[in-house]
Formats: sequence, structure tokens, C-alpha cells
Amino acid sequence: MTKRTQVILGLMVGSALVGATVLQARVAQTGSAPTMAVLPATAPPAEGIAAEGRVVAYPGAEVRIGAERAGRLVRVVVEEGDAVRKGQLLAEIDSDELSAALAEARARVVEAEAEARLSEATLARRRTLQQERIIAAHDLDQALRDVETASARVSTAKASVARYQALVAKSRLAAPIAGTVTARRVDAGQMVETGDHAFTVADLSRLRIEGEAHEADAQGVVLGAPVTITADGYPGRTWHGTIEEVPDSVTLRRIKPQDPSRPTDARILAVKVAFAEAVPLRLGTTVDLRISSTTTR
Repeated sequence: MTKRTQVILGLMVGSALVGATVLQARVAQTGSAPTMAVLPATAPPAEGIAAEGRVVAYPGAEVRIGAERAGRLVRVVVEEGDAVRKGQLLAEIDSDELSAALAEARARVVEAEAEARLSEATLARRRTLQQERIIAAHDLDQALRDVETASARVSTAKASVARYQALVAKSRLAAPIAGTVTARRVDAGQMVETGDHAFTVADLSRLRIEGEAHEADAQGVVLGAPVTITADGYPGRTWHGTIEEVPDSVTLRRIKPQDPSRPTDARILAVKVAFAEAVPLRLGTTVDLRISSTTTR
């Protein structure tokens, strides 16, 4: 062993003796040995598949109501939030001119029917006279033609009545379903064109969620899977649901993600989630979903 090696070993032994002396001094002062620092445990990752969604109405439970003809609205009888019955009047377009035309068409029906009755009576008399050979066959043919002409005039007049009745009916904007007026976009006195969106009526008792799961998670999204639902507007509250529809293909994202770091052009699996309980969420509310990857069958 060289002299240099002996010096190094001596330094190492000396350092060990100093460490032991310091440790003994601390034990003597505190009465216990020092403990090792413990790193805090990290929270376990959330289970299930994360997705986002929006509260929507079932098909047929939300209807946009538009004007069926152009004109000026003479009255609007509902406000947003009003409950309405099926067929209830929401607004009315000015129909004074159409109503006058309808009355005229009905009068023409009465006139045409009177002419038809006269032509039928004339035909009956001429048949009797022709049997007695008092008139020629030509006169009977003319009476037959008059009956057919009068009948055609009655049909034409009745068709005019039906046309004006349909136009007057289009002047009434009525609720096609029972529900709540969720949107009103018109006011009395306003001019509207055919097809203009005037109202939206929704049955708020028939709501569900349209969810969007990333295509990478599509394998774990199955029909009947339990879903936990949360919303930013209701901190600390959760609701439950189940997946009731799973499409056969993926599509582009339609819901803007709440996290700005998430891509907006991702391809997703658009699933439908049925609520398992009554919830206070409003139509259109954005929610967060946690989908279990196993069913509860």
C-alpha cells in the first residue's frame, strides 16, 4: 500500500467518525433519531373516459317555428318562458285582405250551387218534354251541358274557398307541441318573410346529453355504460346517466372545448346520454362527462 493510498483511507475513516459523532450528539439532544423525509402521495388518476357534452332535447321535443307566409305581425301573445299547449296561438300575421277574399269565395259557392240547382231542375223538365216529343233531342243535350257546367263552377268556387282558408290558417303561428317557449325572435308590427324563424318551443321534460368522446377512446365507449355528469355552474354536484346511443362512425368535433389547450379539429365519437334522474340543468348547458368503460349489465 502506497503512502498516498494510506492518506486517502485515513481521511475516509475520519469523515465517518465525525458523522457518527454528530449523529450521537443529535440523539442526545432530542432523544430520538432523525426521520427520513416522506414525499407526498400523488392523487390517483380519475377513472373512466373523459368527454364533454351539451344538454339537448330529444328529437321532436324542440321545434323551431317559422312564418309560413310573408306579412306584418298584428300581435304576439307569448313571451320567452311561457308554457304553451299544442296548437296554442303564438302570433298572428295580418290577414284582413285574405279574410275578405275568403268571404267573397264563399259567396261564389252559394251562387254556383244555386245555378246548379236551377240547371238540374231545367234538365228534369226537358227530359219530360222530350219523352212527350215536345222538344228536340238537342234541347235535352244543352240542358245536360248546363248541369255539368254548373257543377264545375261549384267545384271551382269551393277550391277557391279552400285556398283562402289555407292562406288564412298560415297567418296563425301556433305551437306544434306542448312545451315552453325558449326563444322569441319577433314583435308585433314587425314584417316577416316566409321561413323567418319566429319562435322555438321545447318540451323541457325530455332532455338528454350529446357527448363527444375522443376517437382514441372509442373502444371503451359502450352502450349502457354509466356516466357521471358535472357542470361548472353547479360546483360539487354530480348527476348520473347512461349511454343510450353509440354511432358507428366518428365525426369532427362540434362542441367547442372548455380547455383552450384541447384541439378544436379533433375527430370524436358523438354519443347520446340519458339522464338517470331529474336535473336542474338548462337546455344548451355544457357539461363534463366521465364514462365508465364497463357496462352494468
